[in-house]
Amino acid sequence: MLIETLKALFERDLNKLKLEIESYQDESTIWVIDKNILNSGGNLCLHLIGNLNTYIGAEIGKTGYIRNRPLEFSLKDIPKSELIQKIENTILVVDNALSSLTEEDLEKNYPQIVFEKEMTTGFFLVHLSTHLAYHLGQINYHRRVLDLPK
Repeated sequence: MLIETLKALFERDLNKLKLEIESYQDESTIWVIDKNILNSGGNLCLHLIGNLNTYIGAEIGKTGYIRNRPLEFSLKDIPKSELIQKIENTILVVDNALSSLTEEDLEKNYPQIVFEKEMTTGFFLVHLSTHLAYHLGQINYHRRVLDLPK
């Protein structure tokens, strides 16, 4: 039951991420930072893609993905179309990885120590879903505040 719920939430929110990136009217605004907004929508998008491909794709799905977290916050001016393709690929990776799990797997400890303590795979997957939702809200705010009609 929890696996199907997580699959639905990740798919919903990753599709919403795709919609947010598609909704920027001025593609260059995706990479703008301003005043106290320290991360651009594009960098937050890259961060979410890296996070999910690391903790779900590589660890659970055994995709071989290798994360370069500093680049998630330093890369700039990646075309909107490339970000969208990365999101679409992440949707597939997450769905495939979660489909490989059983309910019993959720009760086992997640294979990595992430927050300096052990936690179940189920707990960590719920955390990853809320992390996605948190940054998705920031991207939505970034777009509405900074992507103004010219």
